[in-house]
Amino acid sequence: MKIKNKKELLQTPKGMRDILPHDLLYWKAVETKAEDIARSYGFKPIRTPHVEKAELFGLTLGETSDIVEKQMYAFKTRGGDALVLRPEGTVPMMRAYFEHGMHTWPQPVMLYYSGSFFRHENPQRGRWREFGQFGVEIMGEESGLSDAYIIHVFALILQELGFKKFTVHVNTLGDKECRGEFRKELVAYYRRKVNSICRDCKRRLKENPLRLLDCKNPMCVEVRADAPQMMSYACLSCRAHFKLVLEFLDDFEIPYKIAPHLVRGLDYYSRTVFEIFADADADTKKEKADDASTETGGEKTEPQKEKEKEKENAAPIALAAGGRYDYLAEVMGDRKVPGVGGALGLDRIVDELKERKIVPFKEKAPAVFLVQIGAQAKRKSLVLFEQLRKSRFGVAQSFSRDNLRTQLDLANKLGAAYALIIGQKEALDGTVIVRDMGSGTQESVYQKKVLDHLKKKMKNS
Repeated sequence: MKIKNKKELLQTPKGMRDILPHDLLYWKAVETKAEDIARSYGFKPIRTPHVEKAELFGLTLGETSDIVEKQMYAFKTRGGDALVLRPEGTVPMMRAYFEHGMHTWPQPVMLYYSGSFFRHENPQRGRWREFGQFGVEIMGEESGLSDAYIIHVFALILQELGFKKFTVHVNTLGDKECRGEFRKELVAYYRRKVNSICRDCKRRLKENPLRLLDCKNPMCVEVRADAPQMMSYACLSCRAHFKLVLEFLDDFEIPYKIAPHLVRGLDYYSRTVFEIFADADADTKKEKADDASTETGGEKTEPQKEKEKEKENAAPIALAAGGRYDYLAEVMGDRKVPGVGGALGLDRIVDELKERKIVPFKEKAPAVFLVQIGAQAKRKSLVLFEQLRKSRFGVAQSFSRDNLRTQLDLANKLGAAYALIIGQKEALDGTVIVRDMGSGTQESVYQKKVLDHLKKKMKNS
C-alpha cells in the first residue's frame, strides 16, 4: 500500500469529523434530553448494527432514490456478503421488528435509537458523511394520533433544549388507492415542462415521478411551484387521517404549516410526512448583529459580509423529519404493519444551539481539588482521591503537576470550593491542609477524618 502524504494521514476522511470534548457536552445534553422525553412517553431503547445487508435498502428505499443510487457506503466481505453502512434508521427498525417477532408483543411497539449513520454525499452546511440521529418509531398503529405523537415528542425536545420558535412543515402523500391519479397528473405537468428541469429530474420523470418534487435544483424548484398538489387527489380516508393529524397538532399547540409539495424522497413513505425547521427569532438576529459590530468596531469586514450572505441564501435545514410508512412491512416481510417515525439530526441541532448561543448543560464545578507536592504525597493523594470519589464528592486533580501555586490557580479556575493540600510533611504525619478557596482560610485535619470534616463544612455552608 502506497503511503500518502503524512499531513493527509493526520486528517479525517472527507465529510467526517472528530467531536472534541467541549462539543461532546452539547451532544450528550441533546441525547440525554431526547432519551428522557422519549422514555417518559413510552418509547423503549434499541440498538441495531452499523452494518446491514445491501439488498435491504434497495428493496425499501427505492432503487432510484439518491441514497441507493449515489450515497451508500457499500462493500463486500471476504465471504462475499454485500453489506452497507446503514444510511438511515427506519428500515433497520422494521428488520428488527420481524427478526425478533415483535408482532407478538403488545401493539404498538414504540422504540427509540441513537447513533451514527452514513451517506456518501457532498459535505456542506448541516450535511456530513457520518452524521448522528436520534429517532423514534411507532410500529403497529395506524391512527393519526401516532403521527402527531411523534411530532409532539420532537417539539418537546426542541423546546426543552431552548429553541423558542420552530415550525412543522407537514403534508400528506395519500395511499396506494389515491396516489395513482395524482401520479398521472404530475407526470403530465412535468412533461410539459421537460425542457425546464435538470437532467436527474428528466430521469426521475420516467422512473419515480414523485421524487421530482424533492429536487433542490433552483430551476426545478421554480417549476415545482405550480405542480399539482397531492391534497387535491387524496381520497376521503386519507383526508380524514390528515385532518386528524392537524387537529392533534392544534391540541398540542404545535405551530405548523401545510407544505403541499413535501415528499421526503424515500419510497416507503405514505400519508403523513413532516419536517421541522427552527425559526430565526428577533433576539437571535439582534445578538448576531451585535456580535458582528463588536468584532469589527461597528463595521463588518468583507469576509463577514460574504459569510452572512451565504447563510441568508442557504436553504433552511430541517432539524427533524419523518413520516408514515404503512407499506414498508409488506415489502420487507409480507405482513401489514402500519408505522410512523422520524429522527432528529444531532449534528444540526448542536450547530444551531451553538449558533444561537444556547448552552443546554451546566459544567458542574468540583467540590474538592486535590493538591499534592512530591512523590510520597501523590501516593497518598491517589488513595484519598478514590475515597472522595466513592463518597460522591465532585473531585478534580492534576497529578502531573507539582507546583503549589499552579495547582491552586487551576482549582480556582475550575471553581472548586475546597483544596486539599498534601505536601511532604502532611504525607509523613497523616494530615491534610483543607483550604477554603473562597475565604483563603485553611486548617490542618487528619486524613482519616477529612471526609467527615468536609461533609460538615458543606452542610453548614
